[in-house]
Amino acid sequence: QLQASGGGSVQAGGSLRLFCAASGRTFSRYALAWFRQAPGKEREFVAAIRWNRSTYYKDSLKGRFTISRDNAKNTVYLQMNSLKPEDTAVYYCGASSSPFGSALTQSRRYDYWSQGTQVTVSS
Repeated sequence: QLQASGGGSVQAGGSLRLFCAASGRTFSRYALAWFRQAPGKEREFVAAIRWNRSTYYKDSLKGRFTISRDNAKNTVYLQMNSLKPEDTAVYYCGASSSPFGSALTQSRRYDYWSQGTQVTVSS
């Protein structure tokens, strides 16, 4: 029900825009988020956006990554600028029905997940 796309290979300093399209149901009242998982590491929170468009970011990514959503298209986006090699990971989008913003950094709060899309940043 969630389909992530837009990943690819870029050089450090480049940009990518990830897309996550929902189907089968409307997610307009869900929080939508991006997580990532690098090889040998746990899945980590990247950014989330609630139904009212309030946003949350991993502190170290503020200013480089921007999350947005288009409820009419049932799609969430992640604009990634000034990419670094340490941003290399598989990126996943998720949908959460949790009403608490503070919970959105926790992957266990998510009801639906996409397949991953690979982002590779070379130095």
